[in-house]
Amino acid sequence: EVRQGWGMTEMSPLGTFGALKGNQLDLDDEAKLDIQVRQGRGLFGVEMCIVDEDGNQLPRDGVTSGFLKVRGPWVTNGYFRRNDSILDDENWFDTGDIAKIYPDGFLQLTDRAKDVIKSGGEWISSMDLENEAMGCPGVMEAAVIGAYHPKWDERPLLIVVADDPAPTKEAILAYLAEKVAKWWLPDDVVFVDELPHTATGKVQKTALRQQFKDYVLPTAG
Repeated sequence: EVRQGWGMTEMSPLGTFGALKGNQLDLDDEAKLDIQVRQGRGLFGVEMCIVDEDGNQLPRDGVTSGFLKVRGPWVTNGYFRRNDSILDDENWFDTGDIAKIYPDGFLQLTDRAKDVIKSGGEWISSMDLENEAMGCPGVMEAAVIGAYHPKWDERPLLIVVADDPAPTKEAILAYLAEKVAKWWLPDDVVFVDELPHTATGKVQKTALRQQFKDYVLPTAG
């Protein structure tokens, strides 16, 4: 049996573990899976909260997304050869993640704060869009970044490495239209031979943002 967990080096390192609560053990398999795909509940001693851009705490309703903060006795308060504390006045550490917290305490990460797309005052998860795009037949790899838009500030740009035969842009957008809200749909799809990766295999979003920094969306005209 595989169970999810989540943590960071700054948390020494584990912060959550995906063990079901007693009242969840009798749920049907589908309901259990819906819980188990989340990142788990905070371990003893670990506190978590989500906040808005002004630092106000947000509800733990499983719907609202916010900046994830953690605190606890083994959460580090600084980095090597840095004299400043990395904690705020209430000893919260900003993880750099966007997340939801459910009423039962389970955490669900939705994006990195630097990767989330802010469109017309609303947040679009690049991670969720990528995961959905990867389910489209013919899509080998996908990355989503925010591209400048004169009205909405940013809109999603989907960058795809395609299999052979390659799907068309229209086929990908039609597939996504059945998976995500209309306003989440990418404004364009770009095909590339490969995506840049870090040494650990993660897509280098910074490199993609630099590569497409002057890209003009077809909806921006």
